[in-house]
Amino acid sequence: MLVKSFRMKSIHIKNALLFFCVLFLNTAVNAQEIIKDSAVVSEKKMKTTGQRQKIDGVIATVGDYIVLDSDIDKAYLEISSQGGSVKDITRCQMLGKLLEDKLYAHQAIQDSVKVTDAEVKAMMDERLSYMIQQIGSMDKVIKYYKKDSEEEFRSYFFDILKENKLTSEMQKKIVDGVEITPEEVRNFFKRIPKDELPLFGAEMEVAQIVIEPKITQAEKQKVIDRLNGFKKDIQEGSSFATKAVLYSQDPGSRSSGGFYKMTRKTPFVKEFKDVAFSLDEGEISEPFETEYGFHIIYLEKIKGQELELRHILLTPTVTKESLDEAKEKITLIRKRIVDKEISFADAARSTSDQKETRANGGVLINPNTQDARFELTKMDPTLYSQVSNLKDNEISMPILDETPSGKKQYKIITVTNRINEHTADYAQDYVKIKDLALKEKQIKAIAKWFDEKIKETYIKIVGEYRDCDFTNNWLKK
Repeated sequence: MLVKSFRMKSIHIKNALLFFCVLFLNTAVNAQEIIKDSAVVSEKKMKTTGQRQKIDGVIATVGDYIVLDSDIDKAYLEISSQGGSVKDITRCQMLGKLLEDKLYAHQAIQDSVKVTDAEVKAMMDERLSYMIQQIGSMDKVIKYYKKDSEEEFRSYFFDILKENKLTSEMQKKIVDGVEITPEEVRNFFKRIPKDELPLFGAEMEVAQIVIEPKITQAEKQKVIDRLNGFKKDIQEGSSFATKAVLYSQDPGSRSSGGFYKMTRKTPFVKEFKDVAFSLDEGEISEPFETEYGFHIIYLEKIKGQELELRHILLTPTVTKESLDEAKEKITLIRKRIVDKEISFADAARSTSDQKETRANGGVLINPNTQDARFELTKMDPTLYSQVSNLKDNEISMPILDETPSGKKQYKIITVTNRINEHTADYAQDYVKIKDLALKEKQIKAIAKWFDEKIKETYIKIVGEYRDCDFTNNWLKK
């Protein structure tokens, strides 16, 4: 229920790669620990190579945080497990990235950046749910992270996620205040040598009209009656979790017995949150409807601002007759557009059932860029297959589509504009150029922040890592 980049002298490419690649992958670094200015060695952790043993001790300190030599190895493993390449990342570069994260987290605490336990727990539950789906069970997750118990793993993972959250909130605080003017965008573009202008890939703008099959009241009532039956069984002693595992149509929670933790900020649909927060502990809701279907919720526990609940989702069946009616309706709409009785945009505004696109004439918005252009090489494969063979302003035949929530619908689609691969043009590509200019300004703001905070923060690097050529002045030379 839930441009091709270009070379700029002011940006260190490998450091930028680390900045974005490792930002959310540093789940192998240690949590906050107050230490003294002395050698700290973990007696339990040793690396053995032939006859030589390397003690895994503290190699760096940033404020109240430490970095162990093994943290670098763990960071490499974490990136590799996520499918990333580490062949061009040196240990010095990896340490530099870990030091950046520690300084972000340390300064976040100094600046009283708020990260609540409830936020961290919600993050942990979401990540654990994903991990369990990927690996198979909680026991396998615990084994993968080499912990002895679920309690030990949860404590370890909680501290990591809290540090990650502090890091991301501090980064956000630095760049949120960075704005850029049209004059700065123009000057940024003028500074780029002609032979280094970015090359933008082929793009297209797409619009669609969607007709959803009508669900009969009889089919809705069948689902409501079935949910009421589940509720009665549970009130008489049956297990809600077992019912959810057996019957719920929510793939995100079915395997865990319909279990979710949520707060008012959790991004669930409004109807779901309204019902959940109206319940008393131990109460089961009446069946209610959202865009996903019909639900019942069982509120297990209220922990301050956080709810622990279970739910069952059932989706009414769409009859063949309703599907046929939807196909017939959209076929007639297409004919009116082809016969020039009505424009595609006007037909979308007056007939489309998709509220997200109806008001702007059916134009699809790229979720990654928030504009109307889709770069062909980055387009969703399903959408690409539906539009790749269309000529400009050609209307597709009716397409039977399925939404992420599993609902079937018919749509017609058209390409309203096509932009071939081209070298950046200030007028045509202003939005993309503005984004690049803003990113450069944000990177400069971050670099300035590091210069200032490194000077005023206790930082110590020991051993062979003092020979590293860091991008930031960690050694305060």
